[in-house]
Amino acid sequence: MTKKGFVDDTYAEAFEGIYCRVVVTADDEETLLNAALHATATPSIVIGRIEGGIEKWLSEKETPDKRKGVVLQFWGGIDPKKPFSESLKKFEVELSYRIRQDILVKPFTAVFDALPKALGRIDMMERVGHCGDGYEWVENRHGREVIVVPIMVPDFIIERFLGFARGVMGANFWIMCQTKEAVMEAGTKALEAIHKVEGVVTPFGICSAGSKPETRYPWIGPTTNHPFCPSLKERLGKESKVPEGVYYIPEIVINGVSLETVKKAMKAGIEAALNVQGVMKISAGNYGGKLGDYKIYLRELLP
Repeated sequence: MTKKGFVDDTYAEAFEGIYCRVVVTADDEETLLNAALHATATPSIVIGRIEGGIEKWLSEKETPDKRKGVVLQFWGGIDPKKPFSESLKKFEVELSYRIRQDILVKPFTAVFDALPKALGRIDMMERVGHCGDGYEWVENRHGREVIVVPIMVPDFIIERFLGFARGVMGANFWIMCQTKEAVMEAGTKALEAIHKVEGVVTPFGICSAGSKPETRYPWIGPTTNHPFCPSLKERLGKESKVPEGVYYIPEIVINGVSLETVKKAMKAGIEAALNVQGVMKISAGNYGGKLGDYKIYLRELLP
C-alpha cells in the first residue's frame, strides 16, 4: 500500500490570521528559553486571545545584537464580520501582554522585528514603551530604532515598530495511533520535520484535545470532538468515527506565513509520522467548511 493509502481522503480546514514575527535575545540560554516558553505558553486564540510558537533558535551571528536568540511568532484571529482595524487593535493589545508579562520581566532581554516584508507596522510605544512611565526614550541601536524602557535591572530594549502581516492559522492533521508509544514518537518526529520548514510554528505541540466548532457549552468555547474520542467508541456506537485498532488520536496544529509554507510543513510532518510503527492512519479536522476558508487536501500533499 502506498503512503496515500494510509491517509484519509479528506481535508484540513484553516483560516486567515494576523501574525508578527520577532527575534528575542538574552545574555544566557536559560533566560532566553524561559522568555520563549513563557511568551508562547498559552495558545488561546479560541477564546479571543493570542497564540504563539517558537519558530527557530538563532546563534550569535544571526541576531541584531550578536547574542543568542529565538524567532517567535504571535498570532491573532480576524473577525470577518468587523473591520480589519478592530481585529488588528485587539491583536496589538494581546501582543503587548505577552511582551510585557513574559519577556520584559526577564533580565537583559531584547525584542527586534523579524518581518521585513510586512503589511503594516505596530508602534510599540503606546502599550510597551510606556512601561517606563514616561521615562522611556528612543535611540538607534544595531541600525534599528529602539525604545529603551528603564526598569530595575536595566534596561529592556524593544524595536519601536513591529511588522504584522496576514497568514494561515489552524492547519492540522491527526495521527491515528495504536499505542501510547506511537503517540509520542510520531508526534515528536512530526514536529521535528515541521520545524525544518521556515516560517511555521506549532502552538500546541502534540495536542491531545482536538475540538469542534459546535458545542453544548458556548461559554467555554470549543469542546471535545466526541466522535473521534476513543474512550467514547462503545458508548457512541455508530456515531463514533474512530477506526478499529485506533486508541489514540493526537493532533498537530500548524500556523504559517503563507498557504504554501503551511502545506510544505504539513507534508513533512505527515511523512515523518507515517514512518512510525503503531501509526494506523493520518486524518484531519474537517468541519464541512464551518471553520475556515482554506481547505488543504491531505492526499494532494503526498507523492
